[in-house]
Amino acid sequence: MREQLNALREKMRERHVDGYLIPTTDFHGSEYVNDYFKCREYISGFTGSAGTLLVLMNDAMLWTDGRYFLQAADQLAGSGIRLMKEGEPETPTLEDALKDALPQGGCLGFDGRVVNFLLGEKLEKNFNLSYDMDLAGQVWEQRPVLKPSKIYPLSDQVTGEGVVSKLKRVRQAMEEEGADYHLITKLEEIAWLTNLRGRDVANTPVFFAFALIEKERARFFVLDERMGGIGDRWDETAQGRLEILPYFEIFRALEELPAGRILLDEKVASYAAVKAIPENVRILNEPDPAELMKAVKNPIEIESAKAVHVKDGIAMVEFIHWLKENVGKTRLSELSVSDYLEECRRRNGAYDLSFVTISGYMEHGAIVHYEVTEDSDKELGPEGFLLVDSGGQYDGGTTDITRTIALGPLSDKMKEHYTLVMKSHIALATARFAKGISGLTLDQLTREPLKAAGLDYKHGTGHGVGHMLSVHEGPCTISLKGENSPILPAMILSDEPGIYLEGQYGIRLENEILCIEGTDDFCGFEPITWCPWERQAIVKEMLTEEEIAWIDQYHQKVYEILSPGLQDAERQWLKGETAPL
Repeated sequence: MREQLNALREKMRERHVDGYLIPTTDFHGSEYVNDYFKCREYISGFTGSAGTLLVLMNDAMLWTDGRYFLQAADQLAGSGIRLMKEGEPETPTLEDALKDALPQGGCLGFDGRVVNFLLGEKLEKNFNLSYDMDLAGQVWEQRPVLKPSKIYPLSDQVTGEGVVSKLKRVRQAMEEEGADYHLITKLEEIAWLTNLRGRDVANTPVFFAFALIEKERARFFVLDERMGGIGDRWDETAQGRLEILPYFEIFRALEELPAGRILLDEKVASYAAVKAIPENVRILNEPDPAELMKAVKNPIEIESAKAVHVKDGIAMVEFIHWLKENVGKTRLSELSVSDYLEECRRRNGAYDLSFVTISGYMEHGAIVHYEVTEDSDKELGPEGFLLVDSGGQYDGGTTDITRTIALGPLSDKMKEHYTLVMKSHIALATARFAKGISGLTLDQLTREPLKAAGLDYKHGTGHGVGHMLSVHEGPCTISLKGENSPILPAMILSDEPGIYLEGQYGIRLENEILCIEGTDDFCGFEPITWCPWERQAIVKEMLTEEEIAWIDQYHQKVYEILSPGLQDAERQWLKGETAPL
């Protein structure tokens, strides 16, 4: 039993709370969060990026998705917390579990600033809620301080569109919805809208802020009130219509809104924020229009992203060549090679990683979002697979790539599985479809080669990638949740099917892909990630002529694009790796 659970239950008794809910997010509905907001991790010991913890007086449960089943089972062992596997038939929903667990008239507590309104509204129908309590924070004696990083501006030469233009487009969308106000809480949307970046979240260049947009006024409630010293200059850039206010004044500003209609997304906006809105202000529950605007990249963003991927591809080739030259000759481990890959990226212009590198050797590769630590660090041998999922933040774009690397001899089963994942990857890469097709349809298409062999994976096939922003961004998704996610030209997504055999190995192959529109009005994808596949793991006889041609053409482009930036030894190695199958 974790001491943190006992301490939390003491606070629950003091506040007469029967259950306490801790999600994995911040005041903005973020996936990746500042250390200050890692209350669920502190109480439970589970470090994954997705999970909801429910603590009762005599029980505790944590819900997470298929990416983290293995990791969560390991980290929750002996904690007194039961793992609830989301999406499995035997797993009750949070609401159903609460109905069974809370006494009649019982009270459920949570910090209303980190629970979205959609969930809070469901809960208030069945339970008494107390949403003004940060009990986890009260028992976290050495909680990190919430302090702002320095905010910095981006030029139109990198973003492709100025703040005034972006605000005009958002206001046009507001007018179409009949909205007098628009509340934006997602950090990525605010960073996109303002052409500003920060360092308030590790690996994601955002800053803590809320935006309240009106027809003639735009207020930004920012943790760094001086905006890194650029506030006055930024105001002038936007023709003086932008106001910078203290971060936590957003709640008072919402309380004081005159009668009218406010546009917001109840899946993202917090329960506390929406509850602060007066009754005479009608809520228009719609997605933030800036999210789709941000997802459809402009030509400058696309060209910038492509240029960055050349740098990232050079870093990856340097890394893989070095790895293959040294494995078995000197001691290498999951952690040491992850560090070396980061060095390669920084040499080629990255100022940060886009997420913590997943470096999983053999059985660790079967843990979908494995995060190596000093305790789990495994030494690499000159055989088997190393799965490396990684990416970088550059002044010009965000990268995300997965390669499963052969460190030596492979079994026939490994090669067969690698080739099946390759076939699934190609199925999406070569898909042709009507503009606006759902992400669900493309997800099903991608899985077909694996399902034909009785195999599948418990994560999405593709996610949106931000422009110098979060490596995971909506609204576009190629996944089982993508039924209402249209895939449109100029969106950048990932293509990453996989196979995971618990206790054995994992295989995932990922490129970033750009959705493009053809002359026949049908759409397709072109890769913008450049890095060779593992040719010794490909069973050529399992591939069609079209699949072989696709790999050969891709490899030819890899060599043409990357070879000018490589040293002689790396260039010669790459020439062999990209020779026709």
